[in-house]
Amino acid sequence: MTPRELGYRMPAEWAPHAATWLSWPRPDGISFPDRYPEILPTLGEMVRALTPHEPVHINCRNDEVETIARTVIRDLTNVHFHRIPSYEPWCRDHGPIFLKRGLETAIVDWAYNAWGGKYPPYDDDDAVPQRIAELLHLPLFQPGIVMEGGSLDVNGAGLLLTTAACLLNPNRNPHLSQPQIEQFLRDYLGVETILWLGDGIVGDDTDGHVDDLTRFVTPDTVVTIVEPDTQDENHALLQENLHRLRQMNAIRHIIELPTPGRVEYDGQRLPASYANFYIANHVVLLPTYRHATHDRRAQDILQECFPTRRVLPIDSTNLIWGLGSFHCLTQQQPL
Repeated sequence: MTPRELGYRMPAEWAPHAATWLSWPRPDGISFPDRYPEILPTLGEMVRALTPHEPVHINCRNDEVETIARTVIRDLTNVHFHRIPSYEPWCRDHGPIFLKRGLETAIVDWAYNAWGGKYPPYDDDDAVPQRIAELLHLPLFQPGIVMEGGSLDVNGAGLLLTTAACLLNPNRNPHLSQPQIEQFLRDYLGVETILWLGDGIVGDDTDGHVDDLTRFVTPDTVVTIVEPDTQDENHALLQENLHRLRQMNAIRHIIELPTPGRVEYDGQRLPASYANFYIANHVVLLPTYRHATHDRRAQDILQECFPTRRVLPIDSTNLIWGLGSFHCLTQQQPL
């Protein structure tokens, strides 16, 4: 039987957490070429922002990686390390999707192919959900299709947001039609309605993950990034996504978030987005990019969206060199 038939569903990210899961990057990984030492302070700040509010579980490839993590984090209160190897740190995509049925928890283990086979090897990353399920003694469901956590966002009440650019890309599940993919999402996440956006932002190597575009902040409210500069490469595609959102009857309120403008390194445009925030117990981690006005504007907008949580801005300018930020790095385990 599928998780849906058994009564399981994926809660919204703002539902209470039992923990946050991370996969710590290895020094010889490909995510941060030539800049690994520069991203470590940001990772330490991220963990220290979470641990007063919930446990943080960190997958480490080996003793060297764990030693680096311990040194960087410093205050290890509420931090737990596990010898679960991965090649890269993007736990949102290779990690488990946790489901709930009352007080019971289960895990969905989608197949993972490093965003269409872009970054082999990825066998260890693909095995992370199974290893966490074994560690926690949780039921494991394996749909047998490729899917990444960053490609979808749920409101916990039957709605799921995703993008055609990612889920319908032939480098994921070329044998499946859109209706077939929708049925997998319903069967394994317990959702009812799939809401489709179009393209992702420029520089996003995931082929258009929704967590850089549009996020639920309440069951019927989303924030979505917009770029007013008509000369910017992101302007037209974000306007198209905004138009699609306005046609969705299930979404009552659309709140526009700015973009940080063009963020680049060594001539490469990076997928910097304020939508890549992470909702934890009592706090929201907001990536910022040293923009004189938009960093604060994004913080103020999200603070209004989450009045019972503190929105914490953390400089993600170095981290985005890896083409992801706080939401890409984290995976919530619901209480």
